[in-house]
Amino acid sequence: MADGPKTSVFWLRVRPPFRLDLTAWAIRRRPENKVDFWDGTFYSRVLSIGGRAARICVTHDPPSASLRVAVTGIDLHSSAKAEVVSAIDRLLGRTIDLRPFYSLASRDSRLWPLCERFQGLKPPRFPTVFEALINGIACQQLSLAVGITLLNRLAEAYGAPFEECGRTQHAFPTPADLAAAQPSRLRELGFSSNKGRAIVELASSIAAGRVKIEDLGLFDDAEAISRVLAIRGIGRWTAEYVLLRGLGRTNIFPGDDVGARNNLARWLKLHKQLDYGGVACKVAKWKPYAGLIYFHLLMDSLARTGYLQS
Repeated sequence: MADGPKTSVFWLRVRPPFRLDLTAWAIRRRPENKVDFWDGTFYSRVLSIGGRAARICVTHDPPSASLRVAVTGIDLHSSAKAEVVSAIDRLLGRTIDLRPFYSLASRDSRLWPLCERFQGLKPPRFPTVFEALINGIACQQLSLAVGITLLNRLAEAYGAPFEECGRTQHAFPTPADLAAAQPSRLRELGFSSNKGRAIVELASSIAAGRVKIEDLGLFDDAEAISRVLAIRGIGRWTAEYVLLRGLGRTNIFPGDDVGARNNLARWLKLHKQLDYGGVACKVAKWKPYAGLIYFHLLMDSLARTGYLQS
């Protein structure tokens, strides 16, 4: 019988407090997500490392301050390990210090119960700005459930496959994976014609070196938003979503996110719907942590649906 894929294991320190379950759900968002897995014990995702598919499985045994990371499918030499650690740091917010946020929240009678309930939630980021952009494009003007279905199809059609024990899991596609895609094929997957063209055009531009979106972190919020808005098919919601979930700008609350608006209005017990300006007004008192409130309200919404136990 042939040996299975090679697995390497190492440990990473995590800045407490930390809850892997909450953080995994913040990146996963819906149980239908086939790129990000959480089974109640471990978080799993396939990454494309040096052109090869590698599966990472992360577990955490509280109150330990360490994460156990198992990497299967590649030789874990120093550069590959550095890529894995960088991805985990983004996905799970491993090094983020939440103490200043908790300090502010502890002095706020409305905010503290929410933070205390989900204490240990770290703000996640997608491993790349490209993935954040494609997530934003896919989910524009659609429900989150439909958007994630489209993203699943995209990963299964174009993402690097990882196979083990008869099960296949796919990495999220890279720009190179999507650069040669035909917009008509993306249409077959359920994307609109405009979204399909936008995805292929963006991937092609990045793969050819004409656009360098991973450098967006070098710019302040206003300039970064301006540069994102210059990309075909990107509006204000996607631009702010990319800053929060792609660049880790936790001062950003995407004010055009209808679900997030509703979560905020419900939490504040408002009787009127909020518009973009209303969201900005309501979260202004919690600067610079509006994005952290966004994630905590997402947890509250997921708990209400029964997806997680808080």
